[in-house]
Amino acid sequence: MSDEPDGTPADPWHTIDDLWKWLEADQPFGGREGLLLRMLKLSEEVGEVAEAVIGATGQNPRKGVTHTWQDVEAELCDVVITAMVALRTLTPEAREVFTRHLAGVANRPRGSDS
Repeated sequence: MSDEPDGTPADPWHTIDDLWKWLEADQPFGGREGLLLRMLKLSEEVGEVAEAVIGATGQNPRKGVTHTWQDVEAELCDVVITAMVALRTLTPEAREVFTRHLAGVANRPRGSDS
């Protein structure tokens, strides 16, 4: 695997596969229960995005501003990573499934300005 000049992996799916292997090797629950718990992790991560947005905007008057927009960015990245790992948990062909689905989304009709 070759890395980009900034040290990030050239293909994020290699990293996702490594994370998946690490999680699979040390999961306390396997089978269907482990799969469902992996999917529920997405809800936890989305909740952290909401917390960061509330904190970045100071919407909780008791706490005030507790986060930055960079915190929101990081939490959104965690959601993406968690979703990719969840997809990898469902299928070893996660890369192909995602690529095919993304192409379908890209080819959907979009509203016009007229």
